[in-house]
Amino acid sequence: MKETKSRYEIWKQKAHIVIYGTNTPAGRWFDICILILILLSILVVMLESVEEIDRKYHDILLITEWIITILFTIEYFMRIITMKNPWKYILSFYGIIDLVAILPMYLSYFVTGTHVLATVRSLRLLRVFRIMKLMRFIGEASQLRTALKASRTKIAVFLYAVLIISVVIGSLMFVIEGEENGFTSIPRSIYWTIVTLTTVGYGDIAPQTELGQFIAVFIMILGYGIIAVPTGIVTVEYAKSRPQESDKTILQEESPKICNQCNTENYNTKARYCYHCGNPLFLPERDVREP
Repeated sequence: MKETKSRYEIWKQKAHIVIYGTNTPAGRWFDICILILILLSILVVMLESVEEIDRKYHDILLITEWIITILFTIEYFMRIITMKNPWKYILSFYGIIDLVAILPMYLSYFVTGTHVLATVRSLRLLRVFRIMKLMRFIGEASQLRTALKASRTKIAVFLYAVLIISVVIGSLMFVIEGEENGFTSIPRSIYWTIVTLTTVGYGDIAPQTELGQFIAVFIMILGYGIIAVPTGIVTVEYAKSRPQESDKTILQEESPKICNQCNTENYNTKARYCYHCGNPLFLPERDVREP
C-alpha cells in the first residue's frame, strides 16, 4: 500500500526544490532575489561608513539593514528545515557563511559596531555559480587547480631563489647606502629590495649614491623578468593538463551535418542519417578539409 505524504512533507519537498534547486523558474528567481538582497545589504553597509550619508539617512539605512537581516534569518532557518540532514547544511561552507551573515546585526545590541561585519555577506555572492549554471566551468577550474598543484614545487624553488636574491642585494645596499640614506638596517634594506623587485616602488626609501642607483636599475629590470616566471610555469602546466584535440575533431563536433538531399542542417553530431529525409549525412567541405 502506497504511503501518502502529509501536507507538511509535500510543502517541505517543494520548498527544498525552490531553495536548493536552480532547474525550476521559482528556484532561479529565489536565488536571484537572494543575490539582490546580498548586494543591497553590502551597499547599505558601505553607505553607513560614509559619515555625511549616515548622518542624513541613518534611520532609513538601519531599517533597511534590519529588514534584510530578518529575510536572511528566515532563509537560513528555511534551509535547515527543508534538509533531511540539517547538520549537513549547518556545518557546510555556505551554512557557516549564512550564519555569520545574520549574526552581526543581532550582536550589535550587545557589542557596538559589529553590524559592520555584515560585509561578510559578500562571500555569499559565490552562489552566482549555481544561479548562472556555470557548472560547465568546473572542468576548467579543475584543470587550473591541477596546473597549480603540478607547478607548486617549481614556484616554491623560484620564490626561494627570489628570497635569496633579496637578502643578498638588501645586505649589499645596506653597506653601500648606509643609515644616512634611509637604509637603517638590513631588514629595511631587504624591504626596499622586495618593493623594487616587484616593481611596486613606494618611494619611501631611495638610493642616493651612484652605485646604489645602478643596482636599483638592475633590480628594476630583473623584476620584470621575475614577474613573468610564475605565470609561465603555470601556463605550461595548464597547457599540459588540457585534453589534446585536433582542430579537425573540434570542427567536426561543432559543425552541423548538412543533408545533400534536402539541405537540412542536422545538429546532432553523432547522427549518420538525416532526421528529415533519411539520407546519409556528410560534413560540410570546410570541416573535413585537411589544414
